[in-house]
Amino acid sequence: MDTVFHVQGSYNQGMTDLGGMIARFGRETGLFMTGKKSPWGSGGGNDAPAASGDTPETTPPPATPGNEGPRNPWLPPQSGEGPKDAGRRGPNIEDIFRNRKGGGNGGGGGRGPNIPRLPQRPDGKSWAPVAVGLVVLAWLGTSMVHLIAPQEKGVVTTFGSYSRTLDSGTAVTLPWPIQTVKVEDVTSIRRESIPEGDGEKLMLTADQNLVDLTYLVRWNIKDLKLYMFQLADPDQTVREVAEAAMRQSIAEVNLNDAMGSGRQQIEQNVRDRMQKVLDAYRSGVLIQGVDIKKTDPPAKVVDAFKEVLAAQQDAQSAINRAQAQAQQLTAGAQGEAAAFDKVYEQYKLAPEVTRRRMYYETMERVLNKTDKVILESPNTQAYLPLPEMKRTQKPVEGGQ
Repeated sequence: MDTVFHVQGSYNQGMTDLGGMIARFGRETGLFMTGKKSPWGSGGGNDAPAASGDTPETTPPPATPGNEGPRNPWLPPQSGEGPKDAGRRGPNIEDIFRNRKGGGNGGGGGRGPNIPRLPQRPDGKSWAPVAVGLVVLAWLGTSMVHLIAPQEKGVVTTFGSYSRTLDSGTAVTLPWPIQTVKVEDVTSIRRESIPEGDGEKLMLTADQNLVDLTYLVRWNIKDLKLYMFQLADPDQTVREVAEAAMRQSIAEVNLNDAMGSGRQQIEQNVRDRMQKVLDAYRSGVLIQGVDIKKTDPPAKVVDAFKEVLAAQQDAQSAINRAQAQAQQLTAGAQGEAAAFDKVYEQYKLAPEVTRRRMYYETMERVLNKTDKVILESPNTQAYLPLPEMKRTQKPVEGGQ
């Protein structure tokens, strides 16, 4: 309530002051003199007609520097007017209300909101155009100048349509939204692991067995334009094509080849099939390689597969031992044949001597392993126990 009374009192006081100013102005200028001509003159040639009953007067002489008549107090002072004329001019009604709104020392008028203003430049002008210009320059610089790394390429689109391909370096285009640039890494190798995480991927082999496969596909971008505009989702397409090619390759081999020696050939077949399909799609993708990381039996029959693998490993070990023994016997036979060839060369030089020597060496080698003693004389009855002596003689010689 105090605030309402204060505002009402301020309003009444202002209106009272305004009325006093207008009355004082009328007395000084003669504005309210009845029957008198307007002190402001013709006002540009459109004089108001005199009131009925007034005596017409002649037109006053033109104003001279020494004979200046009363002027319109509501107009701003003209150049050359002295302090006297300035003192005669009454206050402007807008100035009155502006002063009342600003609030004097004792006026009690309310103040308007204090709106902050931007600082001005030394020449008195505003900084707003400069700020707007800087924002525009920054926008043009970020949307027109593009820095492309050595391993990257960029595709320029004009209103969404393909325009050109940018190589590595600095390039300039039209600003957004007229032209936009999308940059992609075309050199780095991308990897797709199938399946993702610890999932199970069962595939059927040629001998109607199931195998759990985990493999990795390595690829990169060959043609950026085709990669960005030909396929809706190139990464997902690579995964689907890889799975289709792997299933087709696994279906052509049996379980042993899939889990053993045939893995390298399977990887090569999958890579060739994938590249052929992706080229037919015009995908812009280059397959670098396929790596099979794991080939396991299904989880439900893993124990049986382990037993089978253990038996296969035992069989392979036996085969390896037999092959080693065969190689050893073959080497011994080849050595004996080489020795016989050398003896035969000596036999050709001296046949009789060589024949007799071979006979003696052969008989010695044969009779050395038997316990029988053969005597040529038929009349001999007593004989020495040569075999027993020979057996007892060997341990003594070994002990010595």
